[in-house]
Amino acid sequence: MSSENLTMDIDTPGLIKDLQKLIKIPSVSARKQNLEECAKEIVQMMKEIGINSELIYLDNDDKKKSIPPLVYGEVKSKSNPNGKTVLFYNHYDVQPEEPIDLWKYDPFEGKVDGNLIYGRGASDDKGELITRLKAVEYFIKNYGDVPSNIKFVVEGEEEIGSNNISKYLEAYNSKFNTDLVIWEFGYVDQEQKPIISLGMKGLLYVELTAQGASRDVHSSLAVLIENPAWRIVQALSTLMDRRGRILIKDWYKEIKELSDEENAVVESEPFDEKSFKKEYGINRFINDLKGKSVKKALICEPTCNISGLNSGYSGQGAKTITPSKAMVKIDFRLVPNMDPLVQFKRLENHLKDNGFEDIKVTKIHGEAAGRTELSNQYVKVIQKSANEVFGDSIISISSAGTGPMYDFIEILKAPCISIGGTYVFSKIHSPNEFARIDLLEKTTKCMIRIIENLAKSVL
Repeated sequence: MSSENLTMDIDTPGLIKDLQKLIKIPSVSARKQNLEECAKEIVQMMKEIGINSELIYLDNDDKKKSIPPLVYGEVKSKSNPNGKTVLFYNHYDVQPEEPIDLWKYDPFEGKVDGNLIYGRGASDDKGELITRLKAVEYFIKNYGDVPSNIKFVVEGEEEIGSNNISKYLEAYNSKFNTDLVIWEFGYVDQEQKPIISLGMKGLLYVELTAQGASRDVHSSLAVLIENPAWRIVQALSTLMDRRGRILIKDWYKEIKELSDEENAVVESEPFDEKSFKKEYGINRFINDLKGKSVKKALICEPTCNISGLNSGYSGQGAKTITPSKAMVKIDFRLVPNMDPLVQFKRLENHLKDNGFEDIKVTKIHGEAAGRTELSNQYVKVIQKSANEVFGDSIISISSAGTGPMYDFIEILKAPCISIGGTYVFSKIHSPNEFARIDLLEKTTKCMIRIIENLAKSVL
């Protein structure tokens, strides 16, 4: 079972057609929109390829199905049934499309323009999912078999924090048993090199709310009535200093320093500062970071970020009021050994200790950081596969983003490695999200190589 001649065998028109099918379903988890419809479409795609597939619910008796179903797919190798198993983790939900007026094309059309296909989910994560499906299709179509055992777990809540994925993993632990998890995405840099990431940061997402008067009042009364917007601003000023250092007591307590090997990997990882700044329209990084410090911050530093701030009147012209309520949403990125629940308690204590016990603190979501060791036996297999297709690749100890990798590592006891074809500036989560068709093709070939090399390797 060989994939030496890959170019002729990749069904690019079929790949584009299938991706367009998924993009046209606006499966927005934030609005609980079209999730089951998209899941059913993926099940049908899998069945047409020859993948045994089904929808799985946490509670089969739940007729309301309030939790989106998980798509499960499996193909057992006939020629190598006792060989290694690879599980592809992906998600079918997408971010909201707003602001709609900034899109060049309809966000749910899947418009092809040259080498690009536009649409919400084109890269994150429907495009990546299609590459995995097409890789399996390649083997079944050409050989009627797969060289390694294949499993798929495709969830519908990743964009809102994967709140139920750990429950699914625990409930179906034996069903999902695997040797290796290929993560849902992977970036390709400006030099066309795939970044093989071995980890993801964690997340603590909170909402702070300050209440003032029972209603908005005339601003002349600001000499008597406390403004909740000022309470929020004053509280925020205690969380972080001007250099980005988080001031909450013991916030960094459990963080371990990188090993010499990890430091060497961070130092060797390329990063084009000039292109990055140009893409995002900035002239400098925070604290004028340069060189290794930039890369280390992305991979290893916790963050305290204001995601949204709301209070009072923000319409056209003037409205002189003292608002009755103010709210801020904050996301903290976490690194290994930081427990979201412990960090949340530290935040609560910090606000109380600094005189802000009147501010309501709500935990929206918490997720620990996950990381696979550099020495893991599968890292070389993945890098060999990537190099065979892309020519070269980059190892990164962690992505700057967040996903439920910790749950897969802890519950399934399997290493997770992220590799894919998402161009680093593909505008995921933004208007005009796109996928590069050439990278979709290469990623499909890379997945073929992974499946094949996993069967060949002696581990």
